[in-house]
Amino acid sequence: MTTRAPRRPLRGTVAVAALLTIGAVGCSDVSDAVDSAKDGAKKVARQRSVFSLETGDCYNPNGKTEGEAYLVEVVPCDEAHEGQVVGEFAIDEGEKYPGDEKVSAIADNRCPLEAQKYAPDTWALPKGVVLFSYSPTKESWATGDRAVSCTYTAEKGTFKGSLDTAKSLEPEQATYLEGSNALYEALWANQPEKDTVEDDLTGYKAQAKAVAAALDAHIEGLDGIEGTEVGKLRATLTKAAGNWKKAADAADADAFYLAYDPAFTGIDPNESVAARKELGLATTVPADEAEVWAG
Repeated sequence: MTTRAPRRPLRGTVAVAALLTIGAVGCSDVSDAVDSAKDGAKKVARQRSVFSLETGDCYNPNGKTEGEAYLVEVVPCDEAHEGQVVGEFAIDEGEKYPGDEKVSAIADNRCPLEAQKYAPDTWALPKGVVLFSYSPTKESWATGDRAVSCTYTAEKGTFKGSLDTAKSLEPEQATYLEGSNALYEALWANQPEKDTVEDDLTGYKAQAKAVAAALDAHIEGLDGIEGTEVGKLRATLTKAAGNWKKAADAADADAFYLAYDPAFTGIDPNESVAARKELGLATTVPADEAEVWAG
């Protein structure tokens, strides 16, 4: 975002000029020119400052997805669009600009949580949609800008419809997703700094402890949900929780590995497909998750 005020669009003037000069061309050309002028005028009318974006807004970026942005085209969600705002929050870091890396880190940490409030079932997202954010720049920070807008944006092409699924969930579905999302958040948010257990046993044990705690909470939530497949998943996760606890208490790297392998396998997303189907949730494992577990 930026403090620079956008210039008054010139496309409206161009559209008028086109309408004034079409008399010398054929009917088909006239029709095409009129349609083009209307499309241009509609796009101009839909331009909105990135500062005014709100959760739920569907939009098309003006230019590249990444980089500084001043304006976007806000469109009805039932039209094809490239992105939708799925959460927002304000950065509370005092008066001094924290720096680009710090702002990016804050957005990366908070946006997944904010997005889950709006679109809890990440398996139901359109293919190729990833999480982006609009966040303050050094210049906009100086004017009081602290807002971060979290968006799901198509890496290629467009999608139709709103991603707002939270309001339509049944209580059992919401409970399942809350526990499942917290589980995977605990796994990925507590990644150790080193690549190997031997180099960071303490870090890996801390991750295991966080995952075990999230599993306990998830299992407790599943206790109140009826269903054969949900029951099977609950049993699988209970066994996995025991292995994560063993990993968290491991005396050395060898003991950690013995517990970690079955612990990690026990939370494989594929293990939850049948329960998800029973609950009426999306059942296709996202490509990025499938790749991690396959590897």
